[in-house]
Amino acid sequence: MRALHIITGLGTGGAEQQLRLLLRHLPVECEVLALTNPGAVAAGLVADGVRVRHLGMRGNRDLSAFPRLVRLIRDGGYDLVHTHLYRACVYGRPAARLAGVKAVVATEHSLGDSQMEGRKLTAGVRALYLAGERLGSATVAVSPTVADRLGRWGVPAPRIEVVPNGIDLARFRFDPARRRRTRRHLGLPEEAYVVGGIGRLTAGKQFDVLVRAIARLPGDHWLLLVGGGPQESVLRRTAHEAGVADRVVFTGERPYLPDGSGGLDLPSLTSAMDLLASPSPEESFGLAVVEALASGLPVLYASCPAIEDLPPQAAPGARHVRGGPAAYARAVAEVRAAGPGPRTAPDAARRYSIARSAARLMDVYAAAVSRSSSPSPQGVTSS
Repeated sequence: MRALHIITGLGTGGAEQQLRLLLRHLPVECEVLALTNPGAVAAGLVADGVRVRHLGMRGNRDLSAFPRLVRLIRDGGYDLVHTHLYRACVYGRPAARLAGVKAVVATEHSLGDSQMEGRKLTAGVRALYLAGERLGSATVAVSPTVADRLGRWGVPAPRIEVVPNGIDLARFRFDPARRRRTRRHLGLPEEAYVVGGIGRLTAGKQFDVLVRAIARLPGDHWLLLVGGGPQESVLRRTAHEAGVADRVVFTGERPYLPDGSGGLDLPSLTSAMDLLASPSPEESFGLAVVEALASGLPVLYASCPAIEDLPPQAAPGARHVRGGPAAYARAVAEVRAAGPGPRTAPDAARRYSIARSAARLMDVYAAAVSRSSSPSPQGVTSS
């Protein structure tokens, strides 16, 4: 089987890094096409031996790119096309069908109750999405919560498949030597209690809540923000105004690095933390929370379907927090007062292994390809 993955861009985001990790575990010949912004993950995929191409779209309405996309798919001779993120789904599904590929799968990574990838869910956005969805074989939801949202949108239940995001458990295993090395590199005091926040620095992630929470806590509490985005300057200004600029560390985007590289990657940064907080009120999965749990961290979260879809005992170190800076400051203080626990992964993290997710996705691929190759009743072409 030959598969083409079409994704909007390959910057250092959750969906992009999830794609790279997934391709390491799929027993399929895969290529990747980025519509725009090749980014750091593109370089990582190439280092993994994956062919990556860039369509060069200039924006959401660059219709001139569509014929090029159709030709590229047709010339590739692919058995299956898999699209990721909104723009790639809108363009990729019809392009694949016009190119003659009938097995078309899409993963919905970022559908919230009121937004999708920061895009407000207007009637127009929904209509365009649903029109393209009908051209696919299946739509993959990264959690049962997202599956429910797709159903409420009007996607037929038989077309929805749940394949959770996955993590590399071994990479996130806590390493005390890596913790010491990373803290020294970042200038974090040995005695500091480090609260971490991981994700795109956008308004929707509400990392300003954590900045203001740190201002309510004693001076040995630090905040480590991992990620880049348009809100970084706003968050720096917020930290300065709150009087905690010297206790808030910004790392910028951090892609996964090869094992043994010694670089400052996400597993190193989670080892350096004492707690992970996710104040985002609307998530489709909560990958950062699961990765933190894999590192043995206690976590505070406002929204995390990956945890909420499991029994409470699966993640005893995870705590749902309602409220703003004061609520998060209280919760951080209570977790610290309880003392450190063992830095081992709970059952929740083990349930989301990337190997399990890849195996489930292969079932979806096999069914899509099988349906596409079966003759349609009375000669009618399947859609």
